[in-house]
Parts: sequence; structure tokens; C-alpha cells
Amino acid sequence: MPGARFLPASMASQVAQLQLPSLRPLPVINLSRLSKDPATRALAIQDIARACREQGCFQVVNHGVSKSVMKGALEAASDFFELSPEHKELFASTDIRRPIRYDTSSRDGISKARSFLKHYANPLEDWVQYWPMHPPSYRKKMGEYAVEIQRVSMELMDAILQGLGLRPLYMQEKLEKGVQVLALNNYPQFSHRGDKVGLAPHSDYGFLTILLQSSPGLEVTPHGDDAWTAVPLIPGALHVHIGDHLEVLSNGQLKSLVHQAVLNPDEARISIASIHGLSKDEKVRCAKELVDEENPEMYRESSFQDFLDFLPSNINNYRRFIESLKINRA
Repeated sequence: MPGARFLPASMASQVAQLQLPSLRPLPVINLSRLSKDPATRALAIQDIARACREQGCFQVVNHGVSKSVMKGALEAASDFFELSPEHKELFASTDIRRPIRYDTSSRDGISKARSFLKHYANPLEDWVQYWPMHPPSYRKKMGEYAVEIQRVSMELMDAILQGLGLRPLYMQEKLEKGVQVLALNNYPQFSHRGDKVGLAPHSDYGFLTILLQSSPGLEVTPHGDDAWTAVPLIPGALHVHIGDHLEVLSNGQLKSLVHQAVLNPDEARISIASIHGLSKDEKVRCAKELVDEENPEMYRESSFQDFLDFLPSNINNYRRFIESLKINRA
């Protein structure tokens, strides 16, 4: 199963020390505008494109995922983490290629303070057999959520790619067959005796990450800002941010978002990150429509498999995957 790519220790330290709040509010996009008349859809695409270019993230509301489905997913995640160690250890592994994997910060060497469960989810019928059978409602509740979030990801990718000037439904078939990884994270309540950071600064490998959180704790560094910005908890909203492979596909027009998780001082926190990319061996390259003499290819092609191969060799270097893909044209 995949991990995340973290900043070098020196850089992470510098970012963590910045305390000035960001002055720019994070964009909130009404996703229902994409299904309105052509003029309204075009304006919504412009708003999404601006958010991606300028800040690398945004929140979406009116996305069609019911509150009951989102609540059910958070309940299923919470119930899993409350199981006895014997149940959770059935899925314990450090093998990142397993279809389902449970681990804790005491073993993974990267997290500051969290336990997590990661598993594949698209297509659901191929992967649900590997999911936990306990709690009894886990497969039903998490399955409903996974299918809905996959749908949202397709809508968002179509809008984002059109915002880049690419044709409607660009790469649709490959995206429909692509990887969806659900990463369930359990963060303890902040204790003054421990580290405030639950997950160190990093960016995600895929095209998009769509995140649902039970309480505040996600922090981002919007493009052009020199400070962490807390992502507010808007009832019913989903957080969306750009991943490394979308930076590649856009030939650098979009940049993957650096983010971290901090511990909540008031309560424990659950988050569910859904990471979306192409199938395991499908190469992602700069879109040919975005390459010309003035804008040569800036990145090498790579696949999800290449990312998995990259992780073990980088375990002590803390280099982001996107940095390994950049073409040096000096």
C-alpha cells in the first residue's frame, strides 16, 4: 500500500516554525454548478481552475454525497480503530504492496502520532473482499462512501482538466479504471507531553486527494504562502487537494500541495483520505497538449508502481516523489 512523500527534515523544520497565519481564505466551490447550464458550468470550472493554480486546494459543497453516507464512513472508521488489538493486528504489515494494511506511528517510522488503515477501493467489487469484516457494518458503510467519492473525483478531474484547456472527458476511461486508495487515519487528542504534529509535512502521489475529517486538524501551505493554514471544518464539505501526478500531467501548471496533520487539543480525530490516480502500471506523463517549444516537458513519466518502488529507496532521505521526476534542463 502507498505512503506519502515527506519534506526533507531541514525544510520541514523551517515550515513548522512559521507561525504567521495565512491571509487568504481557502476557496469553497459549489459543485452542483457543474451540472447547471453551460454558462454556469463554465464559471464553476474557472473557479476550480483558479483554486488549483493559486492555492492547490479547495473545499467542495453540494457534491451529492449525503450526510448519512459521510457520517457512516466516519463511524465505520472510528469503530474499526476501537476494536481490540487482536482484530486490528490481523491487517498489520509494513509491506506497502498489500491490498490492505494497518500500522501505527510506533512502527511506520514516518507518522508522528497516528494509527491508520489503508486499502484499495476501485472497483469496489475487486477489493471489498479484503476489507475488515469487523465491525460488521464496515464494508457496507465504507463501500457506499468509496463509490460516491469515486464519482466526485471523476467530476472534479473533468473540470480540472477542462480548466487546463484539455477536451471534455479527457482520459475518462483511464480515470474510471484507476486506483482509489482509502487511507483511514486515527489521531489521538493532543497532549502537552507529546508532539503536536500527527503526520509530518508531505504531498500525495496521485492526481487528487479528497478528504473527510471528523474535526479540525488538517493544515496546508497554499501556493505562495509562507505559513500553515488550518482547513476549517465546514459541515458537509469535502477537502480537495492536488497530488504529484496532476502536477506532472499539467506540466507544472498545477503544483502538488504540501500538507500536515496536527493533533486536536479538544478530542481525538478521524480522517478519511481518498487518493485517486491511474491504474498501477499506467504511466502518467505531461499532456502533449501542454507541451511546446516554450513549455518543454518538465517531468519524467511514472506510474503508481514507480511510486511504490521509490518509497523503500527513499526511506531515510525524506524526498518528495515529485522531486525525483523533475527533468533538469540547466
